[in-house]
Amino acid sequence: MELSCSRCHQTVQPVDCFCPVCGLPQLVYSADPSAASGQPERWGEVVRDANTVDWKPALRPALALAIPAGVLCAALTRLGLFGLLLIPAAAAWVVALYVRGRRPAWITIGAGARIGLVTGILGGWTAALTTGITLYAMRFWLRQGKVFDDMWQDQINQGSQQLSTLGFDPQTIAATKLMMLSPEGRAASVLFNIGVLALVILVLAVAGGALGARLGRPRRSEN
Repeated sequence: MELSCSRCHQTVQPVDCFCPVCGLPQLVYSADPSAASGQPERWGEVVRDANTVDWKPALRPALALAIPAGVLCAALTRLGLFGLLLIPAAAAWVVALYVRGRRPAWITIGAGARIGLVTGILGGWTAALTTGITLYAMRFWLRQGKVFDDMWQDQINQGSQQLSTLGFDPQTIAATKLMMLSPEGRAASVLFNIGVLALVILVLAVAGGALGARLGRPRRSEN
């Protein structure tokens, strides 16, 4: 007789104690008293739902990995993709540490994505805070503000040339350039870039957590 999961209604093999799709524990009745007496320890174990997350043990590795990953990501942003790859790798590692020693030793993709979301929030805030402190220190403590001003001036000049080639009138270009070179425009640009960095980190962490859960799931039997 074909067995199906009571939650997702997918086919479950008779030897499976958990649904391979949603992770719901399956109750199996055996009429053979010798089989029941041969596995008494299974009934004393705590069985969890693979779709739920126990946040207390999940937050420990998330804090331990997300904070240093956020700091390194902010420091390595100029290296491009290499710096951003630290975040999904950290989220996948958090999932691997979370499921270690748990029963079943895997979680669903949705649960992994939620762990990645928390990891991304922690890493994103850490990267944003690190970037803000670094920019403040370089401008006011290390007296390197002229480096940023010259770089920003070059970017605005290049943007103005592009607007001119697109056919914008000179008055609009001059007003836009004046606004972007003002203190308010520079502050808004920095905040926008930091926000984009935090958002990218969040998305990559969710993807990394989901991927970590997917790679840790057992393969379904073809029989």
